[in-house]
Amino acid sequence: MQLVFASNNKNKILELQSMLPDTIRVLSLESIGCFEDIPETAGTIEGNAIQKANYVTEKFGYNCFADDTGLEVDSLNGDPGVYSARYAGEQRNADDNMNKLLDALASKNNRAAQFKTVMALNLNGKQHLFTGIAKGLITSKKIGDQGFGYDPIFQPDGYEETFAQLSLEIKNKISHRGKATKKLIDFLKTLE
Repeated sequence: MQLVFASNNKNKILELQSMLPDTIRVLSLESIGCFEDIPETAGTIEGNAIQKANYVTEKFGYNCFADDTGLEVDSLNGDPGVYSARYAGEQRNADDNMNKLLDALASKNNRAAQFKTVMALNLNGKQHLFTGIAKGLITSKKIGDQGFGYDPIFQPDGYEETFAQLSLEIKNKISHRGKATKKLIDFLKTLE
């Protein structure tokens, strides 16, 4: 089976490919000739995932899956949420985003947060959604050099380490994206 993953994020593509069975070949946007920025203008994480999957399917005709992820912080009323990648501005700089979040939480006692990933799969004319959530807390400083995004300041429940300190194997099992991907894979296996 061949599916396009609607992302230009090489880290995400590598992370996902390592979790998928060999029977599923993932094509990047680049490999199908999609070089434009796909709109992400929906007001929800689910809406952005759907918007991206639909864009590829409608414009290029491929079966496709797309994801969107947000970090939702309890004491910030769910922010940065759908704006996680652009929290500190359109430059989408991970360090700037983490610094802004750490500043926003400096006077807060409640540091509970969750990562939420929604995957939208367009397959043979039908759409399916898969959601994964990883609960944890925001640390007071950046720790670790693995992963990407907010990984150095997110400590998942049940672990002393941040996502940026954990091996890819462990992170894939417990992360929001890992959980959503497992649901996607389990669904795809029912079709074989």
